[in-house]
Amino acid sequence: MSETILELKDARLALDGNTGPVEILRGIDMAVAKGESVGLTGPSGSGKSSLLMLMGGLEQATSGSVTALGHDLSVMSEDALARFRRGNMGVVFQSFHLIPTMTALENVAMPLEIAGAEKPFERAAAELEAVGLAHRLDHYPSQMSGGEQQRVALARAVAPRPAILLADEPTGNLDSATGETIIELLFGLQEKHGATLVLVTHAPDLAARCDRIVELRDGVVVTPEGAPV
Repeated sequence: MSETILELKDARLALDGNTGPVEILRGIDMAVAKGESVGLTGPSGSGKSSLLMLMGGLEQATSGSVTALGHDLSVMSEDALARFRRGNMGVVFQSFHLIPTMTALENVAMPLEIAGAEKPFERAAAELEAVGLAHRLDHYPSQMSGGEQQRVALARAVAPRPAILLADEPTGNLDSATGETIIELLFGLQEKHGATLVLVTHAPDLAARCDRIVELRDGVVVTPEGAPV
């Protein structure tokens, strides 16, 4: 039986709105196996990104539980969550979130340095080479195209060898050809490192590349749990 690496039990998320709490996620039950790739789909406003944020401990559940690698994220402090993410999760967003005053090499090396990794700059250079940016090590984000910036973000996410990769519309700000390149890199890196991947996407063809699709509507899962693609 496959090892469960992510599990949500009756996970709910309510955020404050102008007229009171707004229920974003309404009782999510879901399990993700080690090494699995899962595509989260659904219309805008269905709760896909919010669910990914819960999985990454970037939002905490209002009720229910969110367990990653045996740790209940819903009861951890912000500092504990940050430490847990640093060692176990890589996150890629639609916006690249690179530090503009740092070079590509420094952007990738920084989380490795914080984690106390050996030879962080050598490892960062190797990861950038793996995504085709060996010639861009000393360039700043403003000197790179959107596709190159997303490659840096990918290299940064996988450099610490996380068990879990979370990606939220990673091609949303890119043209179709560049986006396809990023997706090839993302799935290639996931397979290379044996990571578990959860991918939020609006694109049916992209979701179909995952082992399984989970569809959300109005804050609830509407696909049968475990249904294969």
